[in-house]
Amino acid sequence: MMLTAVKNWWGRFQERRPELSKFLMFLVLSNGVTVLQLALMPLFRWGFASFTDLTDVNFRVFPVGSNVDGSAYYMFDYAAGPLPGGGGGLAYFLAVQITLLIAQVINFFLQRNITFKSNTSIWRAAFWYAVAYVVITFIAAAAQGFYKAPIYGFFMETLDWGSTGSVIADVLTMIINSAISFWVFYPIFKVIFRQVPATVEVVEHADQSGER
Repeated sequence: MMLTAVKNWWGRFQERRPELSKFLMFLVLSNGVTVLQLALMPLFRWGFASFTDLTDVNFRVFPVGSNVDGSAYYMFDYAAGPLPGGGGGLAYFLAVQITLLIAQVINFFLQRNITFKSNTSIWRAAFWYAVAYVVITFIAAAAQGFYKAPIYGFFMETLDWGSTGSVIADVLTMIINSAISFWVFYPIFKVIFRQVPATVEVVEHADQSGER
């Protein structure tokens, strides 16, 4: 009974406030995906660190400028060695990127089918989504160079929380990554997840049938 009432209320709300209802649904689903990221990222990082030597593999690519001390500033800066002294190496990079990839694939289908109820080409939407994902990944990676080391240093060394501090820092860095994605993706979704009126779909189908 309660579920039906909520469903009916939400249906009326969507009719009165279509744009606001989409944004709220986008917010709810995005937060759900963020929770998934918060659970997966520390697990992947632990797995790579425990069962591989990838933490000791240096991964610093795409220099895009200089730090204050004159050293190169890398877009993807994962120096070999465990945090906070090192940058987590290739293990940290893979943990972050695999987590983001899984989350964004899930997010794609949730947002397309539930939030925007898009009926346009899924392949075209997937292509532009992938392009946006790559661009945002580079932007987020470049921004991470400013906050990753201070966050891990604060919780692991300043507060001396060790592994607990590392987990907290994992959560905070993933939240920041998710926040960047959230505000960039919403306007992109409004473009690639369009709804085509049924009459337009019928006309387009008829035109295509006539051409054949």
